[in-house]
Amino acid sequence: MARVLLEHITKKYGDVLAVDDLNIEVRDKEFLVLVGPSGCGKSTALRMIAGLEDISSGSLYIGERVVNEVAPKDRDIAMVFQSYALYPHMTVFDNIAFGLRLRKDKDLSFLHTASTAGNGATMAANPRRLREAAIRARVEQVADGIGLREYLNRKPAQLSGGQRQRVALGRAIVREPQVFLMDEPLSNLDAKMRVSTRAELQRLHRRLGITTIYVTHDQVEAMTMGDRIAVMKNGILQQLDTPEVLYSRPANMFVATFIGSPAMNTVLADVQGGEGGMFLQASGVRLRVPEHYAQRLLACPGKQIYFGIRPEYIHDARYAHDMDPQNVADAHVDLVEPLGSDVQLYVSVENIQFVVRVDDRTFVSAGNTIKLAFDMEHMHGFEPGTERSLL
Repeated sequence: MARVLLEHITKKYGDVLAVDDLNIEVRDKEFLVLVGPSGCGKSTALRMIAGLEDISSGSLYIGERVVNEVAPKDRDIAMVFQSYALYPHMTVFDNIAFGLRLRKDKDLSFLHTASTAGNGATMAANPRRLREAAIRARVEQVADGIGLREYLNRKPAQLSGGQRQRVALGRAIVREPQVFLMDEPLSNLDAKMRVSTRAELQRLHRRLGITTIYVTHDQVEAMTMGDRIAVMKNGILQQLDTPEVLYSRPANMFVATFIGSPAMNTVLADVQGGEGGMFLQASGVRLRVPEHYAQRLLACPGKQIYFGIRPEYIHDARYAHDMDPQNVADAHVDLVEPLGSDVQLYVSVENIQFVVRVDDRTFVSAGNTIKLAFDMEHMHGFEPGTERSLL
């Protein structure tokens, strides 16, 4: 296994800057997710690691070796694409074994010698049979691990989408590379299959411990799969940290609104000091800032910030007895989305729209009015202009 280090990696296409001074260290055995909207540079970064794109400037390390000029086949990586890229005329077994059969004997030293298969003396006298028996043992071992043993003699057309993606994964796993690269491998699957395959990938990573870099535009995938997540925008790394830190302490407003579903509510508000503490005033909404946050905003009275709060921290006031009564506001319910254990409300407070997530105790219909309590202990503040976090 190996770490992957990107030092000041930049990629230009003519005058277009696709990746701008990217610095990331992927730790040995880590599952790192690159996430961001379409066009943010995440797939370009992955393709540079794979050797499928030239690096305009900077240094790329796999292990202790600089691989900028190393051919893709010599980087000891395995890549799984969005499309399954399977050979339709080959069986599952042959698809998985294909890469092994192309490798030279000296590159197959990791295969276990299948001396128990058939007559040992005959096998030793026939290196080709020995090699094929070793490949078969390795393919069957991998197929057992990803639940494909009973499908080894089928063609890809006879498999479901999830099973085909597992074949593509098996083809990568069987080689025992230093690094796995995965470019949106679940995007072609339906919602249910995506969830189950996501869990399979996590189990595989825990068992194999191979350094993995995974690209997705789906922040739910990123949050549930990554040991750490690198959030990108316009080719620039915005924040690199654990899912918990990205969610609770985003570095800027882009990360705050990109991570989390539904997105964080943000509104431009005036910072006002006075008797009774510090307040945020936005249209007709006036909310008191907790004292420990007020200390950080002392430089802002008379100015504005972007106030942010996640939907789950706006509560039905009837069930929020320990909330500051000054942080309660009347809201008009525009839309109700029942989600089983949760209810998602789209509301207007004065002229400001908020998305609110409450539990199923709240029975309300579109057109009703509801009192909402804002849990300001979980507020966020962002500086206008730079949009960097102030709290």
